[in-house]
Amino acid sequence: MQRVTVTLDDELMVELDRIIAARGYQNRSEAIRDLARAGLKLAALETGSAQNCVAVLSYVYDHDARDLARRLTTTFHDHHELTVSSLHVHLDRDNCLEIGVLKGPTAAVQHFAEHVIAERAVRHGSLHLIPAADDTPPHAHAPHADHTHD
Repeated sequence: MQRVTVTLDDELMVELDRIIAARGYQNRSEAIRDLARAGLKLAALETGSAQNCVAVLSYVYDHDARDLARRLTTTFHDHHELTVSSLHVHLDRDNCLEIGVLKGPTAAVQHFAEHVIAERAVRHGSLHLIPAADDTPPHAHAPHADHTHD
């Protein structure tokens, strides 16, 4: 680990100390490391240098909308190489929440999420991307699996 000296103006230090107290950090160094990681993650996503990612796609939809549940299920099946896991929650009589954990090339994950969120009767959608190591091996199929990826 390396020691770095940083000069911060008083207003920024007050804000940093507020975050440290609110989040329960043990010290300023831990907080600054976390903030640096978050900034590096954001920069990697903004510059396109994050080739691969893991992501959480969450969306609320009207479960009574005609064929929507079937279309969403088909979309996830058609992109099974990106889907790690999913969770379905009944929020109330009209609304369901789906949470999908995704993993793969960042551009493909973003495109897939945009397609899901754009479906009619999907009321709210959000994608949270986390850069992943670019040396993550691709998924493998059992010998009997016979299909192609689009």
